[in-house]
Amino acid sequence: MPGQRRGPAGVRRALTLITVPVTAASLAAAPALAAAPAGAARAGAPPGGGARAEASPVASPSAQTVGGPRLASRGVVANTAPGVPAPPKIKAASYLIADADTGEVLAAKDPHGHYLPASTLKTLTALTLVPKLDPNRLVRPSQKACDTEGTKVGLTPKMQYKVSDLFHALLMMSANDAAVTLAEADGGMGRTLADMNAEARRINARDTLAGSPNGLDKDLGLNVRTQHTSAYDLALILREGMKNPQYRAYMQAIDFPFPAPPTKKERKKGKKVGGYPIHTHNHMLPGERLAYPGMLGGKNGYTIAAQQTFVAQARRGGHTIVISLMRADMPPSAYAAKLLDWGFAARGRVQPVGTLVPPGDIEQTRKNGGSGVLPDAPLASDDSSRMWLLVGGGAVGALLAIAVLYVVLRRRRRLEAARSRGGR
Repeated sequence: MPGQRRGPAGVRRALTLITVPVTAASLAAAPALAAAPAGAARAGAPPGGGARAEASPVASPSAQTVGGPRLASRGVVANTAPGVPAPPKIKAASYLIADADTGEVLAAKDPHGHYLPASTLKTLTALTLVPKLDPNRLVRPSQKACDTEGTKVGLTPKMQYKVSDLFHALLMMSANDAAVTLAEADGGMGRTLADMNAEARRINARDTLAGSPNGLDKDLGLNVRTQHTSAYDLALILREGMKNPQYRAYMQAIDFPFPAPPTKKERKKGKKVGGYPIHTHNHMLPGERLAYPGMLGGKNGYTIAAQQTFVAQARRGGHTIVISLMRADMPPSAYAAKLLDWGFAARGRVQPVGTLVPPGDIEQTRKNGGSGVLPDAPLASDDSSRMWLLVGGGAVGALLAIAVLYVVLRRRRRLEAARSRGGR
């Protein structure tokens, strides 16, 4: 019958129209996906994937970049806008300028490069331990803690100190002996380093590896492979820490009476505790010789290997800018002022080049429409199984659609045949 002969032909034509393009697309998709290597060279990376002196040869993420793909660059990354000058030229290996309120990264240079942190690592020590340790708890330092190299507040095992005293010494004058004593109060060096690295992972500071609580490097046999951070991570750490009122208070203190054993003269007067004043090392705080308008707090660092490092926040006109810089050639206050000035001038005018991600699961954040780990290229992944899963999933879906269409057309053919027989 004519109607029955047309049925199978219609089915065949429909199947052909769907199957051929779907099959071709599926076969083409696999090599296209495979041709987008996850470890593609980052813009601005040295030829051959090399790294600067004291920068880790595995400095930046290869397949995915925290905060956005443009932040994988080893060079300066910034967008232009009318009336906004180019970011300032400073002699630092790495820096970052971001809007701390929104998380928008306004400009950066090698933001994910791994460098020695020096004492800026103490911002992570404080972020980790301020919420854990009772500020009024009394701690007696070990002799080993008191003998720590570098800048010290002058602790002695002869007396106990409040945890809050130790945090003042840590963040105001970068006391290495206070850092080790706080680690002892947390249960020891091993536990504290584990806690610090866990905290870095929690806030997605994935470039950070703590090998000490104070940032000392070669003194402890550490190098950029065993202890490192990045300009991006320093901004994340300080931004998170400044949310805590206690953390902010330690960062913003300019003078503080630090306890000590009484002198002979003080003992004669019946004093059981003496002391001396300590002063902040952040010369950009209000009233200091290099005071920066709106400075909220910051932390400097220096070792011969790390050179000058710095991270800071300032607030003006209801907006907060966070900056960080690493491996600078001179004390960082002048450079920091230039970066902050540019950040305030550019905020809201230039298109951001990335974002400071929030703590937590950045993959879930990305799925929910927020910022997080973004692929360097569309559909790029360092897991080839994911590529083929995408291809296979598409093919399976197409086959299911074909099967459904076939069933529908076959049923229609049977109905037409039944009607034809009934009409005879």
